[in-house]
Amino acid sequence: MSALREADLYPPLKRFLEAQGYVVKAEIGACDVMACRGDEPPVVIEMKLSFSLALVLQGIARQAVTDQVYLAVALGPRGWGTRYRDIVALCRRLGLGLLALREGEVEPHLDPGPYRPRRDSRQGARLLREFHRRVGDPNTAGTTGVPRMTAYRQDALRCLAMLEAGPRRAAQVAAESGVARAARLMRDDHYGWFERPGRGLYALSPKGTAALAAHAGELARLLVARPSGRG
Repeated sequence: MSALREADLYPPLKRFLEAQGYVVKAEIGACDVMACRGDEPPVVIEMKLSFSLALVLQGIARQAVTDQVYLAVALGPRGWGTRYRDIVALCRRLGLGLLALREGEVEPHLDPGPYRPRRDSRQGARLLREFHRRVGDPNTAGTTGVPRMTAYRQDALRCLAMLEAGPRRAAQVAAESGVARAARLMRDDHYGWFERPGRGLYALSPKGTAALAAHAGELARLLVARPSGRG
């Protein structure tokens, strides 16, 4: 069986469009395929054997000619794989249509159209809170597999430092550390750093003692910058 060529995509595309009443012609200027139907705006299709940046850039360039631009991609037996949602989201954001060709058949996946992003105000507010609460810039962008130093973790470290001399009540830890949410943070104990040796008392767990040593440098910076009443 011979390997699929880009030219093999044209016949099924032409049949698909002609069945909808379009007149279809190939290689019109820089366009792979152009189709016209009555007085409607022309449809332009750019073809590739796989989805790629080159195909996207071609589609964007054709938007100077018409708003009705489709990207046509050949699919193998496995289909789109795990990238499908990302590919559709990218095409939607760019206002490009998307067609798939599989075993001589055309599968429409997305029509071109204007894109207006939906803002997630809650997520934006969470990110801003994290940005303003986090002390300094303790992480390195681009790293993977490394625990992130978040504002929450920084607050937990502040609480740990207050317990190094011995058990304390939550109100004492909150007052001495400047972490207003100290009671809730130690009660939830997401990192396993705290123990409760008695009613209302908190102390370091073995993990907490190890965390103090592991984050000694970060903790020194936090204690210098200790604000009051952190929420």
